[in-house]
Amino acid sequence: MTTPHWLFGDQLGPHFLAPGGADGPGRGAPVVMIEARSVFRRRRFHRAKAHLVLSAMRHRAAELGGRVRYVQAETYREGLRRAVDGGPVTVCHPTSYAALRLVRSLPGVRVLPARGFLVAHEEFADWAGRRTGRLLQEDFYRWVRREHDLLMDGDRPAGGRFDHDHDNREPPPRGVRKLDVPGPYRPREDDIDAEVREDLDRWEREDGVRFVGRDGPRRFPATRREALSALRRFLAHRLASFGPYEDAMLAGSPEMSHSLLSSSLNLGLLDPAECVAGAERAWREGAVPVNSAEGFVRQIAGWREYVWQLYWHFGEEYRYGNALGHTQELPEYFAELDADAVTARCLAGVLAQVRDTGWTHHIPRLMVLGSHALQRGWDPAAVTDWFHRCFVDGYDWVMVPNVVGMSQYADGGRMTTKPYTSGGAYLHRMSDLCDGCAYRPTERTGPRACPYTAGYWAFLHRHRRLLAGNARMRRAVQGLDRLGDLDDVLGQERGRRAEIP
Repeated sequence: MTTPHWLFGDQLGPHFLAPGGADGPGRGAPVVMIEARSVFRRRRFHRAKAHLVLSAMRHRAAELGGRVRYVQAETYREGLRRAVDGGPVTVCHPTSYAALRLVRSLPGVRVLPARGFLVAHEEFADWAGRRTGRLLQEDFYRWVRREHDLLMDGDRPAGGRFDHDHDNREPPPRGVRKLDVPGPYRPREDDIDAEVREDLDRWEREDGVRFVGRDGPRRFPATRREALSALRRFLAHRLASFGPYEDAMLAGSPEMSHSLLSSSLNLGLLDPAECVAGAERAWREGAVPVNSAEGFVRQIAGWREYVWQLYWHFGEEYRYGNALGHTQELPEYFAELDADAVTARCLAGVLAQVRDTGWTHHIPRLMVLGSHALQRGWDPAAVTDWFHRCFVDGYDWVMVPNVVGMSQYADGGRMTTKPYTSGGAYLHRMSDLCDGCAYRPTERTGPRACPYTAGYWAFLHRHRRLLAGNARMRRAVQGLDRLGDLDDVLGQERGRRAEIP
């Protein structure tokens, strides 16, 4: 008989069951899926995330029908014992160190190579081993483009250059409150969603499971069919305007032209190869400009792949990095997603979006949420855990490099070349989130002092010695000497660190 194949809840697409000789499950192999309640007991996840994951798993089980043994158990060990009773089983390489330790500790489990990514671990290790200096995302991205003949015209990149960032950093159109672009795909809930919601209600009521955030109507795909519909809608109606405004923010258009496909990719409902191929096809057919196609390809073939590989390349100890010595606890308003307690309009709006949907695009994550945490000196491990739990697309492999490495600079520069934080001027330039705010982005002291502007200078001063040696931060650090009110700013911010902004 064919050995059963175990699908984790982030391995739900058909490519995780496609036969691959010795490196894949057998053709028509029976399938095991385990819904482990302990996952939701250990951590306080966003309610919308719990709903999405369970809905996606149960929808996949319904699609597989009699081929699947779907077990609801307290733990994965218990579920696997009930499913195969100690017999052999295969599983694709899991996406976290904890899950990999688990499957390697279980008798009879054979771990197959990872799927759902463009680059194999061995290929990345070979590429990294040939580097003479530090690993740079741009070098990796160009290598992937060449290796996969992606957005290439022979030996030359499409449009004449690999990097179209210059065209993809536009502020939002002036005087516009909402971007003139069709909205993203929205799924319709069904009986499985109703069942999931009833179970989550019961777990909270009877089993002591706790969530954060709101579980409104499901906003993200839970099936392969829904994910393909979302991809098609993005390519046809939203990709063209994605590039120029991918770093911009508008209160009336929190999604801007972003794809909202990250959760579908990270659940395994979409394969990254089909996403980047679709973007390239749209450009070659003349439907979208090259900078928009390149910006989307960069997100997937560049950044997503790079984050996945660095998670494994740096090793498990990487998550504990704290180069800046930040130890402040996350305040209650942030942990509870209490946007109504916040005065700063940018932070309140973004926190409300997380509360209501479990998602924001990458600039609010980095330059509003992450930047604030960095300026306030919050414990990077706690910030990483918060992002993991509170975002529908958050997984360990996603958030450890993104938060420890990029957002909180807790690795001291192994992943990025500088801390990503700014004063209010950047937020004012790239958004309308300062409009009507009680604070002013140009003011550093006083009752209207912007928490980001004052927080930026306090952060630079706190880490002046370290940052002065960073070529990309040297000029900013030297700016401290030009502030006549620096002592006032520092005194004010010491008192503000424990306050709600």
